Amino acid sequence: MVGLATIYGVIVALAAAVLWAGASAAFFEPFNVSYDHRAIIIGGKRRMLISAGIHYPRATPDMWPGLIAKSKEGGADVIQTYVFWNGHEPIRNQYNFEGRYDIVKFAKLIGSQGLYLHLRIGPYVCAEWNFGGFPVWLRDIPDIVFRTKNKPFEDEMQKFVKKIVDMMKQENLFSWQGGPIILLQIENEYGNIEGRYGQGGKEYVKWAADMALSLDTGVPWVMCRQSDAPETIIDSCNAFYCDGFRPNSYRKPALWTEDWNGWYASWGGRVPHRPVKDNAFAVARFFQRGGSFHNYYMFFGGTNFGRTAGGPLQTTSYDYDAPIDEYGLLAQPKWGHLKDLHAAIKLCEPALVAVDGAPQYLKLGSMQEAHIYSSGFVDTRKSIPQNVSICSAFLANIDERKTVTVQIFGGSYSLPPWSVSILPDCKHVVFNTAKVATQTSIKTVESASPSFSNTTGTGDIILYDKDTYISKTWMTFQEPIGAWGDNSFTYQGILEHLNVTKDISDYLWYSTRINITDEDITFWEEKGIYPLLTIDKTRDVVRIFVNGHLSASQVGNWVPVKEPIHLVHGSNDLVLLSETVGLQNYGAFLEKDGAGFRGQIKVSGLKNGDIDLSDALWTYQVGLKGELAKLYTPENQESADWIDVQPDSIPSSFSWYKTTFDAPEGDDPIALDLGSMGKGQAWVNGHGIGRYWTLVAPKNGCPDYCDYRGAYHENKCTTNCGLPTQSWYHVPREWLQASNNLLVIFEETGGNPLKISLRVHSTVTICARVWETDYPPLSTWSHPNFVNHKNLIDEVAPEMHLRCDEGHVISAITFASYGTPSGSCQKFSQGKCHAASSLSVVTEACQGRNNCTVTVSNRTFGDPCRRTTKALAVEATCTSITRQI
Repeated sequence: MVGLATIYGVIVALAAAVLWAGASAAFFEPFNVSYDHRAIIIGGKRRMLISAGIHYPRATPDMWPGLIAKSKEGGADVIQTYVFWNGHEPIRNQYNFEGRYDIVKFAKLIGSQGLYLHLRIGPYVCAEWNFGGFPVWLRDIPDIVFRTKNKPFEDEMQKFVKKIVDMMKQENLFSWQGGPIILLQIENEYGNIEGRYGQGGKEYVKWAADMALSLDTGVPWVMCRQSDAPETIIDSCNAFYCDGFRPNSYRKPALWTEDWNGWYASWGGRVPHRPVKDNAFAVARFFQRGGSFHNYYMFFGGTNFGRTAGGPLQTTSYDYDAPIDEYGLLAQPKWGHLKDLHAAIKLCEPALVAVDGAPQYLKLGSMQEAHIYSSGFVDTRKSIPQNVSICSAFLANIDERKTVTVQIFGGSYSLPPWSVSILPDCKHVVFNTAKVATQTSIKTVESASPSFSNTTGTGDIILYDKDTYISKTWMTFQEPIGAWGDNSFTYQGILEHLNVTKDISDYLWYSTRINITDEDITFWEEKGIYPLLTIDKTRDVVRIFVNGHLSASQVGNWVPVKEPIHLVHGSNDLVLLSETVGLQNYGAFLEKDGAGFRGQIKVSGLKNGDIDLSDALWTYQVGLKGELAKLYTPENQESADWIDVQPDSIPSSFSWYKTTFDAPEGDDPIALDLGSMGKGQAWVNGHGIGRYWTLVAPKNGCPDYCDYRGAYHENKCTTNCGLPTQSWYHVPREWLQASNNLLVIFEETGGNPLKISLRVHSTVTICARVWETDYPPLSTWSHPNFVNHKNLIDEVAPEMHLRCDEGHVISAITFASYGTPSGSCQKFSQGKCHAASSLSVVTEACQGRNNCTVTVSNRTFGDPCRRTTKALAVEATCTSITRQI
């Protein structure tokens, strides 16, 4: 049965197709883009712009229209993305612009929804992306040095940047052609490492700028974190806070290209979380203090499918605590609270763009201040005079502890700690960053059988002990240890990992033999010791096999190895498996940063001294036999002798497993639970869903209460302590058919595939609490009845807005109380003051609907307790329409 979400997606896609069919189609009347000291100028008008970061390869093309639409609904004017060189040119001079790398389709979808595009060509991206976006073949060009005054590098970089620019021109995607592209970026965060390159770095910056400008794109170019950017390039800010940022020239506006509204996770680490109150505070402060272009990094983070995750040791999930989660669902309250913030900023836009110089500034207290944007001078001790046609104000309290009441415009305003209040008319507060009235969504994963489900109080996903598994029937194939193919080769000495693999695989086998005498055995027995294998440095993972048995493993970034090994008399096979877990994506001289081993490899503790294996004869084998045979694709299942899995043979390391499964009904996103496995990779119908690893985060370091107040850093409000960093892996529905889907797993360390389960991911519980004293809905300000009668705003009651995911409806109201309810989501309780009509009113307004609005006032519920400030608290359950049917 086709769900409503699918129908919605088809409608969006068809509408977009009609709008951008044909290379000559225009999305806008052609317009010019320029800038001055205050803002980006679009079609001759200054604009305050909100941008949403979305990376097209971290989603699938079927997801793109919905992600763009949700970004627009959330208040975005612009979509920002990097351009991923290694995805587009995986082999030198062989290009890929298909599937998840169809950047033209992505750009046209953006234009079709009336949004602009900031294209960050780089071509270095960092982005926690493999090798920072550089193709690995680049490092093999003779005499090349990345990102400095080096002709081999400059030639390749210019060729790729020019190819992207020319493609965009050919597709009429620049603003002056009626397309969405308004900004471009050359290089990326180079200022952080420029000093490492000396004079060559300075010359490179100038060269990159001149090269970009020579391409005649007709739109401005940006360099982020580049304080010495040439006068012709806008330098911008990347950070958790950018309100104090000023570009290196008065002629340039203040742009914030990366507001880190979350952070990435690493295997074995905690999961970062940034409270939306702090995020909103940072954004409001940026616009308060003169900012004009702001981008969320990320608005949708998505998934590092296949082997695209950077490193070392960064997870497959790139959720990034973004307003739209990895699966494409709204992350509430972050999305809703920021949507309201954006609406408040837009109400101030006429005043923000009208002030040419600095805003009027007023110190309101030791840690409180106001910035006023108006068409004339304002006496802040009085209400705004009628001759001041435009006036907007931002009131900030940067105290981390105290709520402070300030006097301005003839009135009193209470400012919570670490917050900004926004007054579009210099009178009414429409938004405060620390007051969240939008709903909270609690996400869950449910098995394909609807009888099993699980949620947590924070929306994190955990395992359910009574599980239904994806399949009872599995087959297996054992991966051979060491050299297995005709393409192996022998070399005297230790070769660098990437020089051999060219990153076509994570895996490189090193095999040699060690001869042990009777004297050595006697020596060890007498001393009661084992010989030691030592490696000076290794990254990211090494597994040590002796005579076919796994002896030891080591994980780390250029860490030493010192492991005892068991050797027998005569010839011993020593096999080292070097594994990469994402290539280095940040830092200077990336071309010199490889993988595998550095320094000496030796065996110590022998009777006649150490054996130095550094110059021994080694046999090399790239990758896995199953990889070469492409066992993960449906068409190559006959390439191996699969046998049925026997429960008593589990767990087994270095094994391939496969099964088939049916897709769950409906349209909810799908997650694969690999919590029963160890480390490896997974594929569905030949698509790589990414690396998996069940490394567990430390048990401590996650606060019981996350305090939004004060400067944020990536370790401040972490979650998931004592649990695997990642257990759930996104399987896009686009990759599935109704039945007989092929799941292939390569397991390194030994896991149990019989306990792998498939789940659907959705919002099941939604909650909200709104006070009768909260602000009226922001939509009121654009309502015809109020546009010229702002004094009537005070008479408008606040509203509660509840919303389920697409294709879901509110099936039950599990709690509703207008009065003095206490507690929090999933823990609400009635207070002494409670309106008896609460449940019936909310049920009538909401049940059976995807979304609903309830006015929070005595007029709606009656007054259960006079002279008491009341709130409405609601908890509701969302259910899939497909399951209801």
